[in-house]
Amino acid sequence: MINTESVQHANLQQGDKKVNIEGAVPSTIRDTVMIDQEAQSHESTPDGDLQVSTTAQKDASQLPEKRKTIETDKLVDAKKVKLDTKSPKYKKLNLTDEKYDETSYYFENGLRKVYPYFFTFTTFTKGRWVGEKILDVFAREFRAHPAEEYQRSIETGKLTVNYEKVPSDYRLKHNDLLSNVVHRHEVPVSLQSIAIVHMDEDIVVVNKPASIPVHPCGRYRHNTVVFILAKSHNLKNLRTIHRLDRLTSGLLIFGRTSTKARELEQQIRNRQVQKEYVCRVEGRFPDGIIECNEPIQVVSYKIGVCRVSPNGKDCKTTFQRISEVGDSSIVLCKPLTGRMHQIRVHLQYLGYPIVNDPLYNHEVFGPLKGRGGDIGGKSDDQLINNLIKIHNAENWLGMEEGGILPIANPIKCEVTNSRENESLTEIEAQHTKLKSMVDSIKDVGIEEPIDPFDPIKTTFDPFCHECKVIYRDPNAKDLIMYLHAWKYKGVDWEYKTELPNWACKELIDYDTL
Repeated sequence: MINTESVQHANLQQGDKKVNIEGAVPSTIRDTVMIDQEAQSHESTPDGDLQVSTTAQKDASQLPEKRKTIETDKLVDAKKVKLDTKSPKYKKLNLTDEKYDETSYYFENGLRKVYPYFFTFTTFTKGRWVGEKILDVFAREFRAHPAEEYQRSIETGKLTVNYEKVPSDYRLKHNDLLSNVVHRHEVPVSLQSIAIVHMDEDIVVVNKPASIPVHPCGRYRHNTVVFILAKSHNLKNLRTIHRLDRLTSGLLIFGRTSTKARELEQQIRNRQVQKEYVCRVEGRFPDGIIECNEPIQVVSYKIGVCRVSPNGKDCKTTFQRISEVGDSSIVLCKPLTGRMHQIRVHLQYLGYPIVNDPLYNHEVFGPLKGRGGDIGGKSDDQLINNLIKIHNAENWLGMEEGGILPIANPIKCEVTNSRENESLTEIEAQHTKLKSMVDSIKDVGIEEPIDPFDPIKTTFDPFCHECKVIYRDPNAKDLIMYLHAWKYKGVDWEYKTELPNWACKELIDYDTL
């Protein structure tokens, strides 16, 4: 399965659920491809919404200047063009109804799961690929699968150039459109419902559960907030105004109109929005208001990791202990800037990391786990390499902020014998036998599922590696982090959410804060 990257050229993707399973070749080709909606943080400059025609019937003069029409008889040898990533200032997730119908959900063990489905990843050739053989590029750039699998995809016509079959030694040209049909398996998330905090004709405010990404990224598509809202509440084409990490719960605002989205996004950029978070950290947090002004640097956008560094961007967070719970503290956090992972990194630096932060409360940052900026004398490259190695064993890295790792599966698994000749009954029996129970779901208030697994709805691809793997369900502890976006207050507006159980809301009078 190909993971797209957020780089200078747009990574485009489209879905096509009508697929010939024997050859895994699309029976229909969509007329448009869309920019993969990925971002590093709401401080990053969002990409604009763009649609590209791939039909020869349309006149090139009617198309956006950034992409030229691909003719069916002759390809235009155009210069490499960089997309303008500075306008507009919001993200519009323009998804059609057909995309929402690619697959459906089922629920078990406290998890929302997605039936595997066929999907077409598409991307334009990047400058560094030009002149290289297509097989060499995929084997190097998309290491989730071995070169032999890409070789087979090219030979069977699943991996094409400009929707035409090519040999494996084909050399890529500028503006070549690469398409690869994959059998997509998504990662389970919490089945906790997304509560609507406020909704009017301009905005939608929700309480995001932990474990659910905001929008499609990495191995998540239908198991994202925007898809769930579209499928469950018929709230489509929402504009993202800000973001939360996948494991962070809490207040999330979407624009329903471009005007309102620009207005609120501008307030955030101008730091006119007061944000309050609640978290639970290790140890007894100091008395009084603690201010952290340490600059934060992104160590790697690709895997989504930051640390305090003098070379980083200026940022400021204030913290105040509001209660103690055993050997941990409940802390009120007020980020005055909006850097990537700001609260988590500042708490790590202060020596009071979030108790269940799988990234910043880890010995990979050295014996002190990053306290005071001490990462054990490692260079940034060493830190990144160690993080990737640990990810292979513990499977928690690379899903935050749209970060993508080119290796490993995000959930530990057991490889079984080939299931190609198994009946649906046998598959269901194995599925039931090997599933693990999620015990601790009371922290997030999960209800019993209403749509259990239905073997009739599943699909199988004999060439799909993941179809031959039985996945263990993630543990409940892997689906939650004790960090919650509680309140947002802007110009003439204010919203807040209910607090999660781990915040001890029955013992703390939050109304006095």
